Amino acid sequence: MIKKDKLIEVRNAKGYSQECMAAFLEMDVSSYCRKENGKTKISYKEWQKLAEILEIPLENIYQADESITVIFKDNSSGVGNVIGDNVINYTIPQSIWESQRKYIEKLEEEVRNLKTNPTIEG
Repeated sequence: MIKKDKLIEVRNAKGYSQECMAAFLEMDVSSYCRKENGKTKISYKEWQKLAEILEIPLENIYQADESITVIFKDNSSGVGNVIGDNVINYTIPQSIWESQRKYIEKLEEEVRNLKTNPTIEG
């Protein structure tokens, strides 16, 4: 995981200590430190709360872990964090995302080959 540099920078600029942030998030200081230093994951709800505490837009501090987050704003259902009406936040590990991307590329190549070299059956 990565160190949450943007979060640290804004927290310091606002003059908040790690102890203060931990109190706002209702967790012990060591838990907050592990999150800020990238040793444990910060949930999407925690990111939202941090942005609220620091009085800044979420985009100014949010740093995703090494995964890709897909947010569906429809009636999708599945395993994920519900973050609002009909909004589900799925976090997909980078390794899975990458293997799926490669598989899609392989399928696209097969389709191109079939279009340029059709076989005649009969």
